[in-house]
Amino acid sequence: MLLVEKPFAGVAVVTLNRPEAMNALSKALRAALRQAMLELDADPEVRVIVLTGAGDRAFTAGLDLKELSTDPLGMGAANATDPSENPARAVLASRKPVIGAINGVAITGGFEVALACDVLICSTNARFADTHARVGITPGWGLSQKLSRALGPYRAKELSLTGNFLDAAKAYDWGLINRVVEPGELMAEALKLAREMADIDGDMLVTYKAMIDDGYALAMGDGLELEHERSVAHNAEVTPEMVAARRSAVQARGRSQ
Repeated sequence: MLLVEKPFAGVAVVTLNRPEAMNALSKALRAALRQAMLELDADPEVRVIVLTGAGDRAFTAGLDLKELSTDPLGMGAANATDPSENPARAVLASRKPVIGAINGVAITGGFEVALACDVLICSTNARFADTHARVGITPGWGLSQKLSRALGPYRAKELSLTGNFLDAAKAYDWGLINRVVEPGELMAEALKLAREMADIDGDMLVTYKAMIDDGYALAMGDGLELEHERSVAHNAEVTPEMVAARRSAVQARGRSQ
């Protein structure tokens, strides 16, 4: 149902593993994802998480509609705030960077989970769709707000008010995702990026990610104030010796890129 692997130091891969059901987010899978994210967030050996789906058809098709059809209380999951029921919040709760390796379709709730990631690397098989309006429910895991901030309100409305699919190439052109690769290259590309991030000090990753996320939720002036306050507090702990120790490694990396 959920696979957790640690292919090399500093990196964990979490795989939604229900390919026969397009990795639909059943109640059990949602709970397992929350538990895995909690454990990885607390694991000092893990600095970066890669989230993907099993197979090449789907990252996740969203809530398991078959399961919901037999559970009169199941629709409450669409508005859940508890991260064990709301997988987007389970991902957002990670203090560590989460790279979404989008291997196939990310539909409705699956789209919301993808948007909860920090970076999106997509296979050419990836497609995104917001079908909330066509199903007759409104989003409750953040899509109506996050998509408009990612694409602007005009493109977000085009997608959400039609339910049309957005393929990987257009998602890249619109600035929704970081890059597109062939299916056979997806995990290699995601893991390469994860390894590069994991080469950074773990506390620095957590600090900088929080500064970006918390500031982005504010107006620009307030965000600049937040940056100033946190930067002053953090940099007061940095000594010239610490900078000197890292300087040669930064220079060497610059020459090799």
